[in-house]
Amino acid sequence: MESEQKYRSIVDHNLDGILTVSLKGVILEVNPAASMFTGFTRKQLTNRSIFDLIPDQEVEDFKALFQKTRDGFPTESLDCRFTHRKGNNITIHLKTAPIVINSEIVGIYVIIRDISEQSKNAETIKFMAFHDQLTGLLNRRALLRDLEDYIIEAKNAKREFALLSIDIDRFKYLNDTLGHILGDKILIKVAERLSEISPNNCTVYRQGGDEFIILLRETDRQKASKFAQNILSKFSSSFYLSSQEYYISPSIGISMFPNDGKDAETLIKNADEALFRVKEKGKAHFQFYRSDMNSVFKNVVELETLLRKAVEREELSLHYQPQIDLTTMKINSFEALLRWNNTTIGNIPPSDFIPLAEDTGLIIPIGNWVIDTACKQIRDWSEKGTEEYRIAINISPKQFQQHSLLSIIQRAIEKHCINPKLLEIEITEGAMQDTKDTAPILSGLKELGVSISVDDFGTGYSSLNYLKKFPIDVLKIDQSFVRDILSNDKDAAITTTIIHLGKSLGMEVIAEGVETEEQAKFLMTANCFKAQGFLYSKPLPAEEIEKKFISSRLQDIEY
Repeated sequence: MESEQKYRSIVDHNLDGILTVSLKGVILEVNPAASMFTGFTRKQLTNRSIFDLIPDQEVEDFKALFQKTRDGFPTESLDCRFTHRKGNNITIHLKTAPIVINSEIVGIYVIIRDISEQSKNAETIKFMAFHDQLTGLLNRRALLRDLEDYIIEAKNAKREFALLSIDIDRFKYLNDTLGHILGDKILIKVAERLSEISPNNCTVYRQGGDEFIILLRETDRQKASKFAQNILSKFSSSFYLSSQEYYISPSIGISMFPNDGKDAETLIKNADEALFRVKEKGKAHFQFYRSDMNSVFKNVVELETLLRKAVEREELSLHYQPQIDLTTMKINSFEALLRWNNTTIGNIPPSDFIPLAEDTGLIIPIGNWVIDTACKQIRDWSEKGTEEYRIAINISPKQFQQHSLLSIIQRAIEKHCINPKLLEIEITEGAMQDTKDTAPILSGLKELGVSISVDDFGTGYSSLNYLKKFPIDVLKIDQSFVRDILSNDKDAAITTTIIHLGKSLGMEVIAEGVETEEQAKFLMTANCFKAQGFLYSKPLPAEEIEKKFISSRLQDIEY
């Protein structure tokens, strides 16, 4: 009796449900916990087949466990469900053990524990692991998982598919201007619109920030192009947020499997590279990846990493292009042009690394290095010869946003003990648009004694008001006008007008990109007395400039 009571105590007070089942699956006894888990009373469960409590699609799996226990082997499963009296299924942790009396298996204990809540939490965690919390779209982790699986499938079936990398134009500006809460709402709206556009053969993912990716299955280049065009078309309709109307445009880069990559990483990288090229060319359109996009360097990130180390590795240098006085054929000024010779890649064109420096903010430390190096060169040339040479350096609009720009230039002048008038600061018309910030800096430069020139005059947001407001000493005529002055009447007229305008305002005028003697003669006739270009010299390192020009002073040039 005592042994029986001990047994009953263990069963009746156990937090796990315990069912005593015959070898045929008939329930003989149940404890209170089993009744509570299933919703059935003890009477309703007794003499009922346990297989009735298992969902139809899982009966065969349960029978396999049951048979194994009948053969004398305890079993366990975390992937099992029981049907509750209300009709819903509960997820259970199941254990079975044989009931052995006199060395004979006479029945089976089925022990259950309700883990529905834990299972639900696990499903939530799994969902969160593969979905973006803000938009509900699949995330980058899910993209890598799906992409790797689909690459195998597409490879076996010899099918093409497309990967579209999508970026929202000017999103950072919108986010900073409107606030992060509205920025998040924009991202949600964008995600909804992309999901609405998507046909059955594609999946939308959010990479992070304002970057989205679409996996377009079973498609060719023509269909991918049509799909991208459809996206651009749909985004031509405005978005309404907080009773305000906003127009948002996407830029799209596309890579194709297998031509543009045979693994997930390469396809994503190449789609991003195509997107970067779209951004470079004006945004709001799409472009397919081309192999020549990576001909010089593997990707933009790699180039940025190398650029960050370029100054400390002394890979940057200044080349100098002489500016010729057309009346005397003498030189008293040069333009300094930045060059980068990487130890691994070699010479990298300014058109590749200058925009990247602007985008990443690296133009600030690089620009400071240019200022210091140019001032040092002015000192060196002043010490070597009897004549003084002015050097012009380009200042980025981003450098003009530095409050410390004036003090940086002043320190460089004082450090190298140079005459300030020998340093010329070239600014673009774009830098002059923000007159509130630009005017004090230009006035400060004039007080230092530095010369100021406007580079590529006439190609930007030209305004005669700039010439009136700012203390400008030099106008530089862009080579796009000079190139066709002999064949295009409009270019000739514009060039002549800029020359007369500059002269009338007491400014020095320099023509860029002079390549032929005929161009030089036209400029002389139009009273432009200073020029630079390949007719005289390409940009050269300081050592070559010294050998070729500073000693000879172009005495041998003749027309």
